[in-house]
Amino acid sequence: MKKTYSKISGFEKNMILGTGFSDVNLTQVLEYIREIVKKDHKNRYFVTPNPELVMLAKGDTRYKRVLNDADLALTDGVGVLLAGKALKTPVGERITGVDLIENVCKDNVDQPITVGFLGGGSGVAEITAECLLKKYPGLKIGLVHEGNPDTSTLGVINEKTKNEKLDILFVAFGSPKQELWIAENLQSLPAKITIGVGGAFDFISGKVKRAPKWMQDFGLEWFFRLLNQPWRIKRQFSLIIFIFLVLKELIAKKK
Repeated sequence: MKKTYSKISGFEKNMILGTGFSDVNLTQVLEYIREIVKKDHKNRYFVTPNPELVMLAKGDTRYKRVLNDADLALTDGVGVLLAGKALKTPVGERITGVDLIENVCKDNVDQPITVGFLGGGSGVAEITAECLLKKYPGLKIGLVHEGNPDTSTLGVINEKTKNEKLDILFVAFGSPKQELWIAENLQSLPAKITIGVGGAFDFISGKVKRAPKWMQDFGLEWFFRLLNQPWRIKRQFSLIIFIFLVLKELIAKKK
């Protein structure tokens, strides 16, 4: 089993088709975030890869490097979990972008930690922040900006946060744009931790309906999204290739 370690966190990363996944659970992630903020560390980023991103990384060396250089790579996608079990490669527990945001906000509502929301469609970041503030009164929010993955957005962020600290920045530009943008601008971002969360703002804001809990528990959230967004069918082809490559690797290991 191929493995490596985060140069910063020290958490073990195990490889699935060339992309590393941190062998951590949600409790460990929340504790680690508090540790980073408390010690005033800066310029770290987390990613949340799923099978589609693994396949993107296989065809793009730069993108693969960005994913693998992340401090933490959290498993987002039941396909990665199943691949990990089949290949006997620990990839931690599944932590979606939505669940990560919710739990970070809930865990730090009484802590001196300030969060920011960047990206999403028109007005989505603002609605997301409002929803979370209503759910977790006392949550400290230091930035809300829809923005785009370009250099002008960086200037706006720094201008808006120049008089206040920002501990955690959630970025929802969608993949692979958000990861590439974060890696390129990391040293200039005012946050201690920057996390790519894909379409999480859409779910939290209510713009897109999330699958019922039972479907989430059975790993069928992707199917629910497909039913509600049929245009995503093209993106499912990468999942088929992912499964094929995992099976190919499994067969090779058994020879």
